[in-house]
Amino acid sequence: MLDLVTVILAAGKGTRMKSKLPKVLHKAAGKPMLQHVLDAAKGAGAKRNIVVVGFGGEMVKEAMGDQAEFVVQAEQLGTGHAVRQTEALLKDEQGTVVVLCGDTPLVTADLITKLYEGHKAAGAKATVLTAIMPDATGYGRIIRTADGDVARIVEQKDATEEERKINEVNSGIYCFECQDLFAALAQVGCDNAQGEYYLPDVLGILRDKGEKIWAVAADDYESTLGINSRLQLSGAEKILRRRKNIELMNNGVTLMDPDSTFVDADVEIGPDTIIYPFTWLETGTVVGAGCEIGPNSRFSNAKIGNDVHAQFAYGHDCIIDDGVTMGPYVHIRPNSHIHNHVKIGNFVEVKNSQVGEGTKLPHLQYIGDADVGANVNLGCGTVTVNYDGKKKFRTTIGDNAFVGCNTSLVAPVEVGDGAYIGAGSVITKNVPSGTLAIGRARQKLIEGWTDKRE
Repeated sequence: MLDLVTVILAAGKGTRMKSKLPKVLHKAAGKPMLQHVLDAAKGAGAKRNIVVVGFGGEMVKEAMGDQAEFVVQAEQLGTGHAVRQTEALLKDEQGTVVVLCGDTPLVTADLITKLYEGHKAAGAKATVLTAIMPDATGYGRIIRTADGDVARIVEQKDATEEERKINEVNSGIYCFECQDLFAALAQVGCDNAQGEYYLPDVLGILRDKGEKIWAVAADDYESTLGINSRLQLSGAEKILRRRKNIELMNNGVTLMDPDSTFVDADVEIGPDTIIYPFTWLETGTVVGAGCEIGPNSRFSNAKIGNDVHAQFAYGHDCIIDDGVTMGPYVHIRPNSHIHNHVKIGNFVEVKNSQVGEGTKLPHLQYIGDADVGANVNLGCGTVTVNYDGKKKFRTTIGDNAFVGCNTSLVAPVEVGDGAYIGAGSVITKNVPSGTLAIGRARQKLIEGWTDKRE
């Protein structure tokens, strides 16, 4: 663990997002932007993380839970004012404070570590993370002295025309020695175009006292990008997914077309798995080794074992064990557990059910609120009739049972081990083990009936 505390600024409304949701809770690659920043801070080894909230603060607190400490900036009066809200929590802190922005989901643990280590190696009181931007519009410009030191940072609205031509910018990420930070913040004024207390003014105050001000340049400007609009959010989404896809391929996963494969940041996939185009693997999903997933499949919070083959399938909040084959056009709904070597054919829906090892659900079935044993064959068109209009009821099918085509199992009902059910049956009573049940009207033949219609 590094001797650093992070202060994450997350109080802004983000008016350009045009949303009731706080900006930092908008998701990129399956996680809120603030979560990406917290993950980077934790990955860098921060011993404490403090989030400054304002607009929608209760929503932010609820979303992040106990991952951080929180302080409230009741009025958004600038970045300097925001950091001052943490003074009561940090008044006894003697280490280093890294100030991060909650709307920079592309920041990495490595970048935070690089900033911290550069700051310590320089023996600086304050260090700013800079980036070379292709388009610096909207960013504070880094003004250097003749010998290359950081003289000051000037905001876009306060910059001269000549200063606006500079493309080295302030990323909004800093390192400070804690006590020096708050001593300088007490001297920051709001005599600027915005009437706000700017955190970058701390650098000039410390420099005037003869303290060393340092800068560390990011290797990749993308990692410092702040998100202020839906368009920028979509750009961050692409970068995060590109990073994830590269990570997966480097770890032995085949992506047939990375540009049409969408994998959230926390998804895990085992080696020798092949992901076909137009597949979405969303937050909470784990895929084992040797699988073939897709095309046109989507899994969210799904635990998928090894050697699973799924095409044109949708599964969420479910467990799929080893050797399962499913698709096309399969829906595995929440609280379903598909055990080893189950075969699920086309147009099958499974909901809140256990399906035992080696069982076959060939096609055109609805299996809801059911406990299906091992090595069961459910014929085409089988339906568990689980709802009476008021309550849901369960169906239980024992091992090695055989259910004929177009059977309706009216729950609550039990089918015993090794039982048989004739095709076209409506089963309303329990079927004991080893018996044959037929629940259908007797066929009648009426001679000459067609003649009567003439």
